[in-house]
Amino acid sequence: MEQLKKRIKKAFEKAPKFELMELSYIDVKEDPVRPELSLEFRQSYGRKIFGIKDEEGDIAAVMCFAFTHNIPTSVEEMDKLSRDAAMQAVHRAGVQGTIAIAYTVWAKKKGGGKHMVNEVYKMIKESSNLNRLVTLSPLTEMATKFHLKNGAKLVGKHLTTQNFEYDIELEKWEVLKNRAKRFFKIA
Repeated sequence: MEQLKKRIKKAFEKAPKFELMELSYIDVKEDPVRPELSLEFRQSYGRKIFGIKDEEGDIAAVMCFAFTHNIPTSVEEMDKLSRDAAMQAVHRAGVQGTIAIAYTVWAKKKGGGKHMVNEVYKMIKESSNLNRLVTLSPLTEMATKFHLKNGAKLVGKHLTTQNFEYDIELEKWEVLKNRAKRFFKIA
């Protein structure tokens, strides 16, 4: 009975609030996935670093992105594709790539990785130019379990990496909401 009360209480507790933010600095040595990639690499050619801040003001998780027009099969290919997308963006009013490639993610607090994926999912879903969220993940059981558990589908397996894709297709009501916002010129 006591266990049932705890479960009910937990179900009604409010979910923690997180704030997605772009980070200008991280200690790359903390990255358990790709510590060999420098801070400069992570911030060049339109690549970005995002973190989620929890209610205590601490960074709970970090995710690094490249923006491309194609899905890379290696870090080297991602580098080339994101450079190409950055150069094309010069002629497209700064719009760089249609695919967000998440190439590393790590939690600094328990549950941070899952919340990071949820916040990034929302950001990309609301984006006007991004239409896909794909990972460039290592060939590890941990990466596979993490992405499958969070709703992604395996879309490619390569020599040193694998790609998972999160479905970000808008629901019909979201499409109508976006049309209404544009019609009424609401930000």
